[in-house]
Amino acid sequence: VFCISPWNFPLAIFCGQIAAALVAGNTVLAKPASQTVLTATKFVELLYDAGVPQDVMQLIPGSTDVAGEKVVSDNRVDAVMLTGSNATAKAIYAKLAARDGAIIPLIAETGGMNAMIVDSTALTEQVVQDMVDSAFQSAGQRCSALRVVFIQDEVADKTITMLQGAMQELVVGDPALLQTDVGPVIDDRAKGFLDKHLEYLSSINAKLVYQVPNLSKHKKGTFFMPRAYEIEGINLLKEEVFGPVLHIIRYKNKDLDKVINDIN
Repeated sequence: VFCISPWNFPLAIFCGQIAAALVAGNTVLAKPASQTVLTATKFVELLYDAGVPQDVMQLIPGSTDVAGEKVVSDNRVDAVMLTGSNATAKAIYAKLAARDGAIIPLIAETGGMNAMIVDSTALTEQVVQDMVDSAFQSAGQRCSALRVVFIQDEVADKTITMLQGAMQELVVGDPALLQTDVGPVIDDRAKGFLDKHLEYLSSINAKLVYQVPNLSKHKKGTFFMPRAYEIEGINLLKEEVFGPVLHIIRYKNKDLDKVINDIN
């Protein structure tokens, strides 16, 4: 089994894929994200120390383009597990389809657009706490992070006002410090994508609800200040935005079915 794991959960997903494959009786080739090879290496060393034979479990560092290309094409691979992007999953599936014989199993968890629906019965304090935690913890770099919140018109102004107040309390800085709420994003490439998204939001006349101030002490690290924007509809978001950006959409109670259809 060829296991391909992401950088945003460099231990949990890496460990989970490998353990699932091993416990089902397979040998494993594991490719961590190129940004998190040291974490993966240490975990594999611990597996060996615990008694897993080296010829049963092997680490393959490197980029998905290089390492993945060669391994996926090899007929000795009987299954692939991936947590990553839609584009990577499609590329692997195409590569597997090109192999002779039946297409082997591909278990892929890929990107999406996590949404929350807030109606007029919701407790505002709880909603705002959940929004802030989900959208901005881990600098929004979780597959499970909140990307879009639909707020019913009758409670939208109150909820957004409280959200602004909660975001004013966020501390951006070194994640090693206890007072820090939001750390940097993973690398320059991730920050560049988020900067481009801000340009796109400007082009569609998105309304800035709040941005955490950029303090000059953040001289080292790829910091991206948490932001919330109002937009007209989820259809304006063409792909997953992997960072601390929350998109807010107002809706009328009579349009709830349409909201659900739009999310789906």
